Amino acid sequence: MNKFDEREKSFEKKFQLEEELQFKIAARSNKYLAEWVSLKLGKNEEEKKEYIQEIIKSDLEEPGREDVFRKIKQDFQRSEISVEDMEIRDQMEKAQLRGKEDFKK
Repeated sequence: MNKFDEREKSFEKKFQLEEELQFKIAARSNKYLAEWVSLKLGKNEEEKKEYIQEIIKSDLEEPGREDVFRKIKQDFQRSEISVEDMEIRDQMEKAQLRGKEDFKK
């Protein structure tokens, strides 16, 4: 194996590790966000666990976080709970930062 091949494999491995880290951060931040929503919706412990999975799955629908935002917004609307868009987005940002903190080296 020449130097070029070794370097290419190294970059591929680094990319793979970075992608795995981003997935873990997203899943963790979605967990934190779902816990906040569950509290607002008055879910019990079992419902909260199910809701965390729903939020994680909703994040896989499309790139970015708008799919998660839409789901949360709809869930609040269905429950007739008034929560401003800005509050949801603030909580999304806090959850994202908290998720990143969990995986800092």
